[in-house]
Amino acid sequence: MEVELQILQLPVDYRELVVHVGMDPTAKAIFLEQCGKNWGYGDADIRGFHPECGVCLPDGPEVIASGVSMRAVSRSAVVEGVEVAFSRDAGRYVCDYTYYLSLHHGNGCAALVHVPPLSPSLPASLLGKALQVIIQQMLEETEKTRSQCLVHRKLSLCDSRRGEPTGGLLL
Repeated sequence: MEVELQILQLPVDYRELVVHVGMDPTAKAIFLEQCGKNWGYGDADIRGFHPECGVCLPDGPEVIASGVSMRAVSRSAVVEGVEVAFSRDAGRYVCDYTYYLSLHHGNGCAALVHVPPLSPSLPASLLGKALQVIIQQMLEETEKTRSQCLVHRKLSLCDSRRGEPTGGLLL
C-alpha cells in the first residue's frame, strides 16, 4: 500500500468561526450544539484519559455558549431528507470537552455539529451536502451577529446628539 503525505499550512484567525463535527452513534438527526459545559467528564477516552476532577478548566465558567445562534441555524438550514435540530446538551465526552475549550479560547467563535452515523438513509454525499448548507448558514448568522455588534459598538461609542465619538475608536 502506497501512502502519500501532504502537508498544508492553513491560515489561522482566532476571530473566525471554528466548526467541530462529531459523530453520535445514537443520533437520528444532525444536532447543532449551542453550548459547551465545563463539568461532568467522568468517562475515559480510548486511551484511558479523563479530565482531572471531571472538568475542562478548573477555574473556567460552568457553561460557554456559542456566539452563533444554533436555534436560528437549525431553523434555516433545510436539506431534503435530513433533520437538523437544536441542542443545549452535547453530552460529556470528547466532543463537548474540545468544544468547551474551543469556545473558551476562541471567545465563543466555535460551533459543534453532532452527526449520526452514515447509513443507507444518510449516505456520505447527503451528509456532506447537509454540512455544507449548515456551515453556510452558520457563517451568515455570524455575519449578522458581527454587523449587530458593530452597530451597537458605534452607538455606544458615540454621543447620540451629534454622532461624535465619546471615547475609544469609532468603527
